[in-house]
Amino acid sequence: MSIAYADFEAVDIRAGTILEVSDFPEARKPAYKLRIDFGPEIGVKKSSAQITRHYTKEELEGTQVVAVVNFEPRQIGPFMSEVLTLGVPDEAGEVVLLRPSMDVPNGGRMF
Repeated sequence: MSIAYADFEAVDIRAGTILEVSDFPEARKPAYKLRIDFGPEIGVKKSSAQITRHYTKEELEGTQVVAVVNFEPRQIGPFMSEVLTLGVPDEAGEVVLLRPSMDVPNGGRMF
């Protein structure tokens, strides 16, 4: 299925730095709660991410990720996820994060 380029442009995907990672024991599948800084235009947003298989809290803090920042917030148990942190599945179906290969400004939009 093809989409128009305008449809792609409607999805706002930005780079941000993870400021804080905490456990999310209420989640149905193992997950972390993330606070991600997307720069002055967007600010700090929250996300739930099922990334506990490949990443520790300590190694995630201070690293950059990419996320969709213009989806409607989604209630996940007692937590309101404001952005969708992006990843792809490994051969076992576990999430591998999509991340910039070098530091970029927070809030940088994917194109």
